[in-house]
Amino acid sequence: MRQFAAFLFALCLALPAVGADAAKGNRQEQLGELTVHYNAITSSLLLPGIAKAAGLLRSKNLGVLNVAVEKAGKSFPAAISGTVTGPEGKKENLTFTQVTEQGAVSYVTQFQIPQDATYTFDLSIKAAGDTNRLSFDQELFPGDS
Repeated sequence: MRQFAAFLFALCLALPAVGADAAKGNRQEQLGELTVHYNAITSSLLLPGIAKAAGLLRSKNLGVLNVAVEKAGKSFPAAISGTVTGPEGKKENLTFTQVTEQGAVSYVTQFQIPQDATYTFDLSIKAAGDTNRLSFDQELFPGDS
């Protein structure tokens, strides 16, 4: 599990260019005192052992969204919910699973990616007594594996 948590955090921080919207490659937002790191990839890019440990399915038609919240440079717990809107305006609710390993907290969810397209994510992040909204677009390519 330790390897999995490290991978998820690295995914948020180190893979911003994989399937990312070129206009915003940083893949983080400052929301008051919170820094939110986020990234979505095609789940077929996950190593089989990592996917299994996280209970995630590997598929060229499934995406993985990983979100990590920090406050003062340290991992910070949050309640995250949201939706993803794909091509043709189809909206899908996102259900996040919290993964905690050695004090690092991240949140993962999977969603359908039926075709190459730009997907719009609308998230609600409840932490430190406040609720913040985060919206971003990310281009994903389901055929990549």
